[in-house]
Amino acid sequence: MAGNDILTRMPGDVLSAFSLLTRLPMPDHTPRGAASAWAWPLVGATLGALAAFGASVAQAFGLTPGLVAALVMGLLAALTGALHEDGLADTADGLFGGWTKERRLEIMKDSRIGTYGALALMLITIARWSALSALLTAGAGWPALIAAGAFSRAPMAVMMATLPNARAEGLSHRVGRPTLATAALAVALGLGVAVLAVGGATLPMLMVTFIATFGLGLVARARIGGQSGDILGASQQLAELSVLAVLASGLN
Repeated sequence: MAGNDILTRMPGDVLSAFSLLTRLPMPDHTPRGAASAWAWPLVGATLGALAAFGASVAQAFGLTPGLVAALVMGLLAALTGALHEDGLADTADGLFGGWTKERRLEIMKDSRIGTYGALALMLITIARWSALSALLTAGAGWPALIAAGAFSRAPMAVMMATLPNARAEGLSHRVGRPTLATAALAVALGLGVAVLAVGGATLPMLMVTFIATFGLGLVARARIGGQSGDILGASQQLAELSVLAVLASGLN
């Protein structure tokens, strides 16, 4: 993408990215689909900043770090419509609850949550809460939430660019597939925000996030033939947990 082209398209891409990934009201615009994937880390960074601001307000009222962490996670779910949490639950149910590709995709499309989905959602939510509580206790909520918000949206763009659509319908199929250059820009932007927010912790954060999301991609390719909107949502949750876990472990 040429530099002038990016500048021309930037406002529309940013609006499209926010409309796709959040419930925040946006002015009228033409949806840009996968072409706006480079801006997804900007959306994540903004959500992280909003969550961090909410955490600061709650802490100013004397709430404990554990309660503040729960409120922050609730706020993030409200801002996104629990889009990624829903994807995580559907992914766990589908990938591990069916014996054929067709059955797995059918399970993932079902709005009901099963045992695998409930367990995955519970475990990752508890892990995110635990790491976030430690970070808030240490006064590191702002950088952690911004870094996690930004970088956890980059793997979604990479998966969309490198894995085929598992089904010929659904959100991921409608959005389209970003180019490799668009996905690379998303990664660069996510890393840039992370470096500014947490500095030297970015490298181990990158390594753990890569392992978690690459593993998910391998399983998804083997079991359903590629990616879907649910797989992308699960990748965001795994990436966010990876970032928070690395940052929390660095406090010791």
